[in-house]
Amino acid sequence: MARLDGKVAFITGAGRGQGRAHAVKLASEGADIIALDICADIETMDYSNATPAELAETVALVEAEGRRIVATVADVRDFDAVCAGFQAGFDQLGRIDIVIANAGILKLSVEVDPIAEWRDIIDVNLTGVFHTVRAAIPSLIEGGRGGSIVITSSTAGIRGKKTHHRAGGQAYYASKRGLVGLMEVLALDLAPHMIRVNSIHPAGVATDMIMNASMLAMIESEDPALQNLSNALPIDVLMPEDIANAVAWLVSDEAHFMTGVSLPLDAGFTIL
Repeated sequence: MARLDGKVAFITGAGRGQGRAHAVKLASEGADIIALDICADIETMDYSNATPAELAETVALVEAEGRRIVATVADVRDFDAVCAGFQAGFDQLGRIDIVIANAGILKLSVEVDPIAEWRDIIDVNLTGVFHTVRAAIPSLIEGGRGGSIVITSSTAGIRGKKTHHRAGGQAYYASKRGLVGLMEVLALDLAPHMIRVNSIHPAGVATDMIMNASMLAMIESEDPALQNLSNALPIDVLMPEDIANAVAWLVSDEAHFMTGVSLPLDAGFTIL
């Protein structure tokens, strides 16, 4: 018997990257999936988001694990859309046990429209997580079985680095640190219901958010915003599956005692 048999997980940013890895890993452990992704680009960012075809590939990968999945195109900045996507999955799958608030964006390059860049990053990374958990919490509580919420923060949520006065970097650090505060108060609020809330803090992960032409240009130009971003272990970049493996444990009954924890998944980045 797989450790997540019969459970249902709600995952945002599921079109590719970490979100897809979470969906596939949890499905391999027996969970059915409610998946959301924006499947559209955000004008202020310097890379492309997932596409509808990539979200469809996530669906196929989950189904290949023998699990059910309900996937919806929705922007986490839109609370009504998030609620509708969650409800569509809940209506078909009948329960909710796990929430992985994973959708996020990043821009470290030279600012173009600082006010818009700040607003979009805060709205996706911080408000979008609030929308995600707020959409699912009533059903989690009503289910009466407890549950687990995992919020994807970053090493940026634990320690700051120089942003060279760029609004995108400042917003990213602010949003990811803000998620820790949100996680801690949710952990306290939901503990009486045996709903656990934790945040994860990955170092650089090999996803399109950092493996893109803009970031490559920054590396080649030795952009100062990328200085001092190495890991203690001789690992240049983590894989999405590394993060998903840890999250699968964190949402399982094996971690039933874990709540209110900021868990570094960072190859030693935060101890340097």
